Amino acid sequence: MGNKAPSDGFEWVYTEQPHSNRRKEILAKYPEIKSLMTPDPHLKWIVTAMVLFQFVSFYLVKDLSWKWLVFWAYVLGGGINHSLTLAIHDISHNVAFGNKSAKWNRWFAVFANLPIGMPYSASFKKYHIDHHRYLGGDGLDVDVPTEFEARFFRTPLRKVLWLVLQPLLYVLRPLYVNPKPITQMEVLNAVVQLSCDLLLYYAWGPKPVFYMLCGSILGMGLHPISGHFIAEHYMFLKGHETYSYYGPLNYITFNVGYHMEHHDFPSIPGSKLPMVKKIAPEFYENLPQHSSWTRVLWDFIFCNSLGPFSRVKRECKLVKEQ
Repeated sequence: MGNKAPSDGFEWVYTEQPHSNRRKEILAKYPEIKSLMTPDPHLKWIVTAMVLFQFVSFYLVKDLSWKWLVFWAYVLGGGINHSLTLAIHDISHNVAFGNKSAKWNRWFAVFANLPIGMPYSASFKKYHIDHHRYLGGDGLDVDVPTEFEARFFRTPLRKVLWLVLQPLLYVLRPLYVNPKPITQMEVLNAVVQLSCDLLLYYAWGPKPVFYMLCGSILGMGLHPISGHFIAEHYMFLKGHETYSYYGPLNYITFNVGYHMEHHDFPSIPGSKLPMVKKIAPEFYENLPQHSSWTRVLWDFIFCNSLGPFSRVKRECKLVKEQ
């Protein structure tokens, strides 16, 4: 993609994130894009089918050998669970039932969370809002690695370990970077999730629970779909902090690859993001983009100038919510 970003420190910028201005420019030229800012009527049915598929899988693996259990957890269960986390990402923007039904969206995210095995949806929503509002914000955007991560995970082997540990780091990093009080919804999310896990264990034994948790950890670690973690905001080209990917994996990841479009219009469901690019192609076609998430992971691991430091950071003023 051209000149690579330096790896000896974060890229500090002193400008606002580019998405707000581009959103205004696009809407001024193409106001019809506002018609895409509606709930996705199919999302709830797709997610429900995925959840039910996983629970059927939990039953089918209860007598499987441990060797094949790990294999299918990585190949099938991990892919579906990772896809469900991206469904939760979409639902966190209230696109399943609309902004007027915020409670329905929150509880549906808890339902989508069930096959993942760990309570995730309520905490994700709480911090994901900050990721959009304060993109790259120092001490606010917990998607940006910590200074320790950036300095320690710099060799190819350590970067592989860092990718494997992504699920754990995404849980622990907010507690260090931007700790927030535990909300009632997070408690309810945990109670529902742990109750489901216990019922699964008592009904079908330990193997379905192992399959579920192993799939989540492996699927969100060193996995082809996990290339989106790196592809979205790691600076492969100096000065560019968000990238899109338009490849076939979008079909199983709720179009999370359309990430430039998503940050420009976070209230548009993933299923409609390709329409944004189709309506306003001149705003996206000439921007740097990725063609393969697997290639993203390869380059990230083996290119000396890429690593956890390859992120844009900026100072942001905290906006108090009303």
